[in-house]
Amino acid sequence: MDADQLIAGVTSGDRRALARALTHVEADDATGRRVLAALYPRTGRAQTVGVTGSAGAGKSTLVGAIAREERTRGRTVGIIAVDPSSPFSHGAILGDRIRMQDLTADGGVFMRSMASRGNLGGLSESAGGAIDMLDAAGFDVVLVETVGAGQDEVEVANAAGTTVLVANPGAGDDVQSMKAGLMEVAQVMVVNKADLAGADTAVAHLRALLAIAGLGTWEPPILKTVARTGEGVSELVDAIDRHQHHIHHSEHAAEERRLLAQRQVVSLARAALHREALVTAEASGLLAGLVNEVAARHRDPRSAAEALREAIRRAWAAGG
Repeated sequence: MDADQLIAGVTSGDRRALARALTHVEADDATGRRVLAALYPRTGRAQTVGVTGSAGAGKSTLVGAIAREERTRGRTVGIIAVDPSSPFSHGAILGDRIRMQDLTADGGVFMRSMASRGNLGGLSESAGGAIDMLDAAGFDVVLVETVGAGQDEVEVANAAGTTVLVANPGAGDDVQSMKAGLMEVAQVMVVNKADLAGADTAVAHLRALLAIAGLGTWEPPILKTVARTGEGVSELVDAIDRHQHHIHHSEHAAEERRLLAQRQVVSLARAALHREALVTAEASGLLAGLVNEVAARHRDPRSAAEALREAIRRAWAAGG
C-alpha cells in the first residue's frame, strides 16, 4: 500500500492498513512521516494514557485490567506496549501480548508491541507517532505501557495526556527515588498489588512526596489496585477520566495542550539533533580520537565533549 492507500485505510477502520502504517511509523521512513502528517489533524479526540513505573510493579497486568474496564464502558482501546529491545535485532523481547492474550480476540481492542530501541526514557521515538496513529484511527482510549526502567521513564509524559505512575508495596527505596523524575510527571498514582503487606506504607510514602512536590493546577490522586483481580481498577479509570476532563475542559485546558505540544516538539527535535550530531562526529573521525584520549586519561571528558561540540558546530556551519 502507498501512503494515500494507508491514509484511506486507517481512516476507514482497516486494521491491516493500520498495522502497515504503524510499521512505516516505527521505521520513521518517508511513507510513515507522510501518513502521520496527513492524519495529525484527526488526532486529539482519544484519551491518551501512559502507564509507567519500576519493573515488577505489575504494569502489564494493570494495563490489561484498564483495557477490560474501558471495554465494559463501551470504549474502543488501542494498546502500545513498549518492550525492552534485543541488543542484536533491536526488536521487542518481552511480548506483553502474552500477558494480555485474552484481549486479542476482542474486536474493540488493537494491540501493538514496540521496541524501546535503547531509548532511556522508556519510549521509542516512534511511540508518539503510534499514539497519534491510533488516535486518528478512531480509538477512544490509547494506552501506552513503558518498559520499566525506573525514574528515567519521564519521556512518557511527552507522549500521553495522562501519566499513571505505578508502584508496589515494599518498594520504599524505589518510591523515594521517584521524586527525582517520575513524581513530577504523574497525574495519577497507583499502588498496585495492594493485597500484599506494605500497601498502606507505600501510599503514605507517595503522599509525603506529594506534600513537598511542586504541584500545578492538578493534584494527583493516590489509589490502590489489585490488577490481577480487578480490584480498584474502576476507580482508577474514573480518576483517568477526571484528569482527561481537566486537560480538555478546565480553564487551564488550552495551556495544558500547549505545554504537551511543546514537550513533544522539543523531545523530537532533541532526538533528531542527537542523531545528526553523532553522524557528523563519527564522519569527521574526531570522536574516536577524543574517546581514546579520555580512555588513556590524557584528557578529561568535559573538555573532550566541548571540543566535539565545537567541531560539530563548525561542520554544520560549513554545510558538512
